[in-house]
Amino acid sequence: MDFIADILMAGGAFGAALYCYVLSQRLKRFATLEGGMGGAIAVLSSQVDEMTRALEKARGAAMVSASSLESLTERAEAVAARLELLLASMHDLPDTGGDPRAEQEAEAERRLRFVRRRSHRDEAEARA
Repeated sequence: MDFIADILMAGGAFGAALYCYVLSQRLKRFATLEGGMGGAIAVLSSQVDEMTRALEKARGAAMVSASSLESLTERAEAVAARLELLLASMHDLPDTGGDPRAEQEAEAERRLRFVRRRSHRDEAEARA
């Protein structure tokens, strides 16, 4: 009985050793940098670093653009306020008369002219 237990234990140890050997070979192939997953991981890692640098550059450019846009917006608001003030002051100015012919044409356009034509019925009533 002890002999059978020893043989089974030796078989289990040999199976575990074989399993460890296969795992070590797979791990070596996995970890190689020239091919396999190790190379892919190294490439992805370098791409992540490049993208991080590009993101930082883009963030810096966006901050500069945002500050420039903000200053231009403030400047545009100030100019718009000045234009509103100038326009309001233009309403307070008296009319200078301008071109009299242009005013007459404008007045003629403002007046509505209606022309009534006599219908045949009205003419018949007037004759009768």
